Formats: sequence, structure tokens, C-alpha cells
Amino acid sequence: MEGTRAPKRLMEGTLEGRRGRGRPRGRWSDGVERDMRVLGVRSWKQAASERLKWRNMLDQAKAGQALGQPGL
Repeated sequence: MEGTRAPKRLMEGTLEGRRGRGRPRGRWSDGVERDMRVLGVRSWKQAASERLKWRNMLDQAKAGQALGQPGL
């Protein structure tokens, strides 16, 4: 792989600056799991494999955010 390509730079590069203090904010998958639990979905990974079903669930979650519902 060429040295100027983004994947190579990401894999071999170093980060500058300092790491933040305290507890990590959480992973993306934790947020998805929490939102899907509010919608009543038990296995979000399986639902995500069905594109149309997943799109409908995302639309529901976005509508909940717009309405200001807690947990979404």
C-alpha cells in the first residue's frame, strides 16, 4: 500500500495531544442498543441486516429525537 493513502496513514500514524480525563463517553453501538431498547427492539444487529426494516426503525428513532423524548 502506498504511504500517502489514508488507510496506511491511519494504521501507522500517531496521535497528537493528550487523552481526555474521566470515563469514556461510550461506544456507538451502546447508543444504538439503548435507542433500540426504547423502541422495543431486542436484536438490533439482526434487524440491521434487513435494510428496509432497519431504515424504518431509524426513522422512528429520529422522530423520537425531534419530539424530545428521553432516551432517544
